[in-house]
Amino acid sequence: MAGRIRQSDVDEVKARTNIADIVGEHVSLKSAGVGSLKGLCPFHDERSPSFHVRPGLGYYHCFGCGESGDAYTFLQRMDHVSFTEAVERLAGRIGFELHYEDGGQASDHGNRARLLAANTAAEQFFVERLGSPEAEIGRRFLGERGFDAEAAKHFGVGFAPKSWDALTKHLRARGFTPEELSAAGLVSQGDRGVYDRFRGRLIWPIRDVTGQTVGFGARKLLDDDQGPKYLNTPETAIYHKAQVLYGLDLAKRDIAKSHRVVLVEGYTDVMACHLAGVTTAIATSGTSFGVDHIKVLRRVLGDDSSLGEVVFTFDGDAAGQQAAMRAFAEEQRFAAQTFVAVAPDGLDPCDLRLARGDAAVRSLVDSRTPMFEFVIRHTLARFDLETVEGRVGALRAAAPVVAGIRDPSLRPGYTRELARMLGMELGEVTRAVRGASGVGRSEERARAASADRTRAQEPRGNGNAPAAPPERPFSIADLPADPSTRLERDALQAMLQYPEVVGADLLGQGVDSRFGNASLAVVRDGIASVVASGARPVTVDAVVGEVPEPFGGLVRQLAVAPMPQRSEDELAAYVRGVVSALIDRELLRQKQELLGRLQRTDPSDTAGYGALQRALVDLEVARRALRGD
Repeated sequence: MAGRIRQSDVDEVKARTNIADIVGEHVSLKSAGVGSLKGLCPFHDERSPSFHVRPGLGYYHCFGCGESGDAYTFLQRMDHVSFTEAVERLAGRIGFELHYEDGGQASDHGNRARLLAANTAAEQFFVERLGSPEAEIGRRFLGERGFDAEAAKHFGVGFAPKSWDALTKHLRARGFTPEELSAAGLVSQGDRGVYDRFRGRLIWPIRDVTGQTVGFGARKLLDDDQGPKYLNTPETAIYHKAQVLYGLDLAKRDIAKSHRVVLVEGYTDVMACHLAGVTTAIATSGTSFGVDHIKVLRRVLGDDSSLGEVVFTFDGDAAGQQAAMRAFAEEQRFAAQTFVAVAPDGLDPCDLRLARGDAAVRSLVDSRTPMFEFVIRHTLARFDLETVEGRVGALRAAAPVVAGIRDPSLRPGYTRELARMLGMELGEVTRAVRGASGVGRSEERARAASADRTRAQEPRGNGNAPAAPPERPFSIADLPADPSTRLERDALQAMLQYPEVVGADLLGQGVDSRFGNASLAVVRDGIASVVASGARPVTVDAVVGEVPEPFGGLVRQLAVAPMPQRSEDELAAYVRGVVSALIDRELLRQKQELLGRLQRTDPSDTAGYGALQRALVDLEVARRALRGD
């Protein structure tokens, strides 16, 4: 059983880890001001980025769904690992040796770490076997498709020997149990016991976005192999085919940089594209392109505007046409513009590279066709446009496609293009498109009204009633917008994010200031408690530990929310200035209280009256010093 990791080690690993590097493996991050980054949230689907990361503080927060935490929390949520496993993974990244209490050991048995280790060992085994005499058929397969030994090495291509249990024996000798090998999808169970899942096949490692091998794809080579042409790892705790995109680990940086991704259909197509210079190519693995793939891709693409491009390549046959239409069904989920690239002679990228070279592959992608144009042409091809009936039917089928274009500036152009393709009057086609838009909206309103009626008829207040949808998490954007509350919020952000810049003197005065907003006052009290202890610095963790649990999320939001867009040179002046303004407001309140007391004091009480006057003078001196007068 794993022992408890020493808290000092947990803190040290966290301090040495740049959370932006961890999050950046899953999300394309952009600058959101000084010391702040933002991107599309990996925990919910969104169009505009509301997910913020503060590398200096080691925290993230999504202002859309409310998810927040540190690097450990992020790994736990993204990769479904325990806290201990998250610490061990980050320690492994930086080469830090962890120490366990009570003589315990790392928790690497029977969990994600062991499955990943088994896959890594299997990958090494397959790569080594590619050089064996038995693998000649595999090397010939690669060579015939234009891939040399260097290309195979770059993509980690290997060979599974035609053996009942060669891999099993190899991995058992390295300490892996049959249960672990089965959980990793490397072996199958038959009447004769456990045997290798992949035998006599060419092997491609399938890696997640971080580059860890989570599964394999295997291509049939032998005539006596009765299995499918391609065989993949089954669903496991670490391999979910609906969320994995082959080649994304190699392509993610260029995708984020160029804001373009090219989707191809197979492993060799990805290899051909990358070798031809199209380094943003990726493919699905054992399944069609779906919603979960889009969520992963949008985060890497930074898909929050129409500036990006998603290019689908399909074979020119009927299956390719159907794949294109399936992709079109999900097109609206992208903010980026979508395109289709089909070679004139129907060749896939691998065959195109073999027949015409690298330049032809690059040209295929560069000569892409807008998705809507492709779909319109595909729709019209189903009708005989030489007849009146055919043209009318084609218009009815194509008008909703044009009406569905989300960019209103593009619709008039596609309406004119549709009219040209049909040979019909522009006015007639325009009316059909407008009608299709109206029908769509009417149907949507009808569906919404029906759903409302259904909800209204559902029973309430009993154990069988449907659970109420969760309320939207509280956001600091929900705070009142009056100047006083805004000042309190901004001052707390400065104190939490840059306490060393604010300085001990201003920090002490700031937390002594009265707050009008009750929730923000709790955060102030948490900071004040940390300051009063004198034994620890003001950190997010320390303040979260002081406030009641419901307010921990508010502390994290204030710690992660971006500061106004200012340069590093202006930062110090800003954070000290906003805290000084809060203190100045408090001094002004105290001044008004003293003036009121002075008016109520009898001047004949010279001692009391004089003390109040001196206090007023001291306050004014303090205010001038605060302002630098």
